[in-house]
Amino acid sequence: MRHPWNRRRLVLAVLALIISLLTSMAWADSGPLPARDWNLENLQRLEKLKPNPLTFAVLGDSRSNRQVFQSLLQQLGRDPGIEFAIHLGDQTEKGELEEYHSFFNSVRRYLKMPLLAAIGNHELAGDPTGKLFVGIFGPRYFSFQLQGNYFIFVDDNDKNGLGEEQERWLKAELQKGQAYKTRLVFLHVPLFDPRGGEHRHSLTPEAGRRLAALFKEYLVSRIFAGHIHSYFNGQWDGVPYTISAGAGAPLYGDDPRHFFYHYLKVSIRGDRVRVQVRPLQKEGE
Repeated sequence: MRHPWNRRRLVLAVLALIISLLTSMAWADSGPLPARDWNLENLQRLEKLKPNPLTFAVLGDSRSNRQVFQSLLQQLGRDPGIEFAIHLGDQTEKGELEEYHSFFNSVRRYLKMPLLAAIGNHELAGDPTGKLFVGIFGPRYFSFQLQGNYFIFVDDNDKNGLGEEQERWLKAELQKGQAYKTRLVFLHVPLFDPRGGEHRHSLTPEAGRRLAALFKEYLVSRIFAGHIHSYFNGQWDGVPYTISAGAGAPLYGDDPRHFFYHYLKVSIRGDRVRVQVRPLQKEGE
């Protein structure tokens, strides 16, 4: 007679096999990744650009409303002078594969220019390790230079700070950036919540102050952030910032000065960074 423990092991092995097969089938049904090393591929496209002034679009938080996102893509694609776009994160609701497919279907259909993307907290909602994002887009933080300007993408989705490894990397990148005309930082979570009061949709105060001091020390030209579904402009510890998170996610209020769907048109000439907000046009405008 077979020992009961052996019978139990057999049952567990069969269950593990069934779960493995079901997982594989679910992955297969979703299809392959919509892209691999997308950011690197688009950086190679950027190297061929030689516009003057350097002009690009910035937008963030496109999850939840595909129609708004597609309309913004079409609008910025018609905006004269814009050569590429930067997405500040939250392309998806839960970081699931089918959501990435939907995102890329929109981008490939309505946007012919290069697009780079930062990681948002919603990309980590169903994938805490960020493995799927990395497989599609590449590293969670990276930098590059373009026509004398230094672009730094930061992963600040842990509201308590960047962690020692990324902070060392960031300091080294900011130091490299001193040789360039401008230093531009792109991240998802704002350092502070400009609404003040009880609003804390940002890094912790300690983490925000730490980054603000670092960006001031290394003369960052401007910080671009998303996460707060709105548009805000101001300064953090003397460093100019713009929050742009109006590409489709539900807006956080009804004040028309701040809560509307939009993208940014950013132009750089020399060491001057000009930011214009472009509200979503109504049909027929």
